[in-house]
Order: sequence, then structure tokens, then C-alpha cells
Amino acid sequence: MADKNQQVYPIAPSANGHPRSDEESLVAKEEKRKKMIKWAGYIAAFTVFQVLVIVVFALVVMKVRTPKFRVGDGLQVKALTSEPSVPSFNMTLYAPIRVKNSNFGPYKYDATAVTFTYGGATVGQVAIPKGKASFKSTKKINAEVFLSSGSIPSGIPSGGNLGSDLNSGTLTLNSKGAMTGKVELMLIFKKKKAITMDCTMVINVSSKSVQSVQCQ
Repeated sequence: MADKNQQVYPIAPSANGHPRSDEESLVAKEEKRKKMIKWAGYIAAFTVFQVLVIVVFALVVMKVRTPKFRVGDGLQVKALTSEPSVPSFNMTLYAPIRVKNSNFGPYKYDATAVTFTYGGATVGQVAIPKGKASFKSTKKINAEVFLSSGSIPSGIPSGGNLGSDLNSGTLTLNSKGAMTGKVELMLIFKKKKAITMDCTMVINVSSKSVQSVQCQ
């Protein structure tokens, strides 16, 4: 027989006045599970985003491209005298030298020289001082160079026919050069890059003008 003095305590009502049920507990657990899945999705998406950023950074920003070294647009004949019967020529060129850097860091290059040739023989040279092409920009070096066939033995270079070329009214010249330097990325990483110039220019002797310029 139960003790008459034993008290029976009722089940505590919930906030809405109804007893808490197992169903309500399951709903709370389900909501908690959904929240965990949602946060896991956020973390996974953020991780994928970070990986993509790193991959793009490595492929685009940190990729070292070879700069370009060439005679730019604007090459001009400032003075030209020629004598087909000798044969000989003297010429002063305004030569805009360009170092194009497409990297996300500066290209610091050493001093070098650009040699101008006719028929394989050197007819002139211009010095290029050491310098820097800033990131994603082109370094402009404006120079004048004097070219003369007087440095060619007997005035006729091997592989060329100066007299015939002067009579035809056109001279084909070449400019060549080699440049060494380093591309700097993030002020930490340095990558050596050697670049070369190989340009061909056609000079119209009659009009004393540049007919065409092509660089490889």
C-alpha cells in the first residue's frame, strides 16, 4: 500500500502548456542536423573557392612569361646618303627599342647592345643601358643609331649585293640583340629570363623612309 504521505509530482508542462513529447525532441534533433549540414555545405563551398583562388593565382599571377625585346613602331630614317656606283650608304635611324613585360612583377634587365646588320655584316650598333620594365607595361628606350657600309670590307657584305639593292631602291637590314634579366614576383620570387631580338626592316632608299618592320 502506498504511503499516504507520498506526494505525486505532475509532469512539468512545456512553454505552451502541453507536456514535452518525444516528437518534439525528434524535431529539435532534425533541425540541429539540418543546421550542421548547412554549415558543412558552407565550409565545403568556401574550401572549393579557396582552392580555385590558389589555382588561378598560380596559373595567372605566378606564371612567368618571357618578355619581348624588339624594335617598336615609329622607326624612322633621319638621314640617308647612298652611292650605288661605289657602292656605299650612310644612314641615321631613330630606333625605338621596346621591352614588353606581361608579368605581374617587374623585369630587371642587364645592359646590352642591339646590332644592325646588312647581308650578315655589322653596319651599326646601339647600347642599351640596364633598366627595368614595370609589371604589365612596356619599357620605351628611344635611341639613334648611325649605320654605315664603310665598316664592311670592300663595301660589299657577304651574302648581299649592295650595289643592286641601292639601284633597286630598297635596303634590307636586320637588328639582333640578346638581353638577360630577372622577373620578380611578390618581391620574393625571382626567375631568370633571357630574351632575344630578331627584326627585319626594309628601307626605301628613294623616299628615305621605313617601308616595313617585322620582328620574330
